[in-house]
Amino acid sequence: MPALHLQGTVLPTGEVRDLFVVDGRLSFEEATDATTVSEGGWITPGLVDAHAHLAMSSPGEPSSVEEAVRASAQAQLAAGVLAVREPGSPAGHAAIDLGAGLPRTVTAGHFLAPPGRYFPGLAREVDDASLPAAAAEEARAGGWVKIVGDFLDDEGRVTPNWSHAALADAAGAAHEAGARITMHATVPGSIEGAIGAGFDAIEHGHGATIDHLRAMAAAGMALVPTLLIGDFIRELTTELPLHPDDRATWLREVDEHAGVVLDAEGAGVALYAGTDAGAVAHGLIASEIALLRDAGLSGEAALAAGSWAARAWLDLPGVKEGAPADLVAFPDDPREDPEALLRPSLIVLDGVVI
Repeated sequence: MPALHLQGTVLPTGEVRDLFVVDGRLSFEEATDATTVSEGGWITPGLVDAHAHLAMSSPGEPSSVEEAVRASAQAQLAAGVLAVREPGSPAGHAAIDLGAGLPRTVTAGHFLAPPGRYFPGLAREVDDASLPAAAAEEARAGGWVKIVGDFLDDEGRVTPNWSHAALADAAGAAHEAGARITMHATVPGSIEGAIGAGFDAIEHGHGATIDHLRAMAAAGMALVPTLLIGDFIRELTTELPLHPDDRATWLREVDEHAGVVLDAEGAGVALYAGTDAGAVAHGLIASEIALLRDAGLSGEAALAAGSWAARAWLDLPGVKEGAPADLVAFPDDPREDPEALLRPSLIVLDGVVI
């Protein structure tokens, strides 16, 4: 593998540095035989999509789950996404090891939901009594567990799916297996259930109150708000048999979700950028980061949520001596110009120029 040389402003420190890639790993020590592949501009650790479903909404016409996962991963890679967190998949743990040349993946395996309490065909269906054992099984196969916290009841109301006892036992089982656990949560009852049970994160979090957010911050819970799916949710309100009151609530909460994000930051909740690809196309992390900025986060905080901070959350290194060389370079400062993320000049994964 040839040695590489990059020079530019390295984020998040803002230092102008020379970076060298030797045997796929970063070094600050000069490699005299290195080929210069990027000079000037800004260099970030690889971008992260912290909420994407690789087996869903894949580009092209894949003929198998494996082809779908790889096609989605290729679309993510082209956008500079070098790590994907997949909180739930109808394909289970199919995306754990994509192999060389595709983004690193952290997966929660199957969505876990009660029978008939999620979109047909997407979840592994278990009841309250079986939830802890299912959580332990998914945890042993991957680094996360994903619980579907709420769904429509027979009257078209969105209500919690689980007892608090089952959630607490599931969280304990996941943690005992060395995994983290997250919840799709969009109503107060499920948000409170996740907080009370000791979950590590909440996905979406529509309708979260300031009290919820303060409790999440105190417990060290993260929020992946998936702002990009606002239009998708608006479409769902016309397609699902929602009770009129819940339809109105969904529309109001989508409109107010940016405010929840800003309140979450103010409360000290860790925020991470996830597109919910699968509900939308893959490769749109720049749009999610732009929406975080629009919600009121600084350019640096929004970028961190989809790069170095998200990598640290997933136990992936940033720009440091000896780390795998996962880098994206831009001609313009992506902290200042939201559209800069759409114009990567160089993508390096595992020391290989993509």
